Amino acid sequence: MKEGSIFERLKNGETILPDDSQIHLLREASYKTRDLLIKMNQSSDNEDVRKIFNEIIGSETENFTVFTPIYINYGKNLSIGKNVFINFDCTFLDLGGITIEDDVLIGPKVSLITENHPLDPNLRKGLIGKSIHIKNNAWIGANATILPGVTIGENAVVAAGAVVTKNVPDHAIVGGIPAKIIKTIKL
Repeated sequence: MKEGSIFERLKNGETILPDDSQIHLLREASYKTRDLLIKMNQSSDNEDVRKIFNEIIGSETENFTVFTPIYINYGKNLSIGKNVFINFDCTFLDLGGITIEDDVLIGPKVSLITENHPLDPNLRKGLIGKSIHIKNNAWIGANATILPGVTIGENAVVAAGAVVTKNVPDHAIVGGIPAKIIKTIKL
């Protein structure tokens, strides 16, 4: 048996193949998260939403706002800072780990994807995790997609509809597919 849980190994970037002895744990965890998301996404009570969200991620959030619906496949590898706002209809695939620092704004329909598949066709059904890190005061525009392994810098802005494949420096504005630096914010 390989060392560590399947969740630890994914978060550490190991390729997990479909015949892994712990693969059933991924499905079981995602089913539990799905059940909680159904309750959360149907609630109109802000305190219920916060309570269920905290249960999904396994920690307390501080001065946090999420507009439902939101879609999360695991949740326990999702870390949320203070004063974070997440708008409607976002998707967070967090098996590789997602860190969202303080004062981050996330627009509607944003996708944070930490999982990928090997390019080798013989291993294609495998799963690889690479973390996403969104630093303080970043703003992710509507319908943007952040791909595995990307860090969004402090005070950076990701334009609506951008697909971010590489790290974004502090104070940069990026846009396009793939996202490129448009300009730098002067402080």
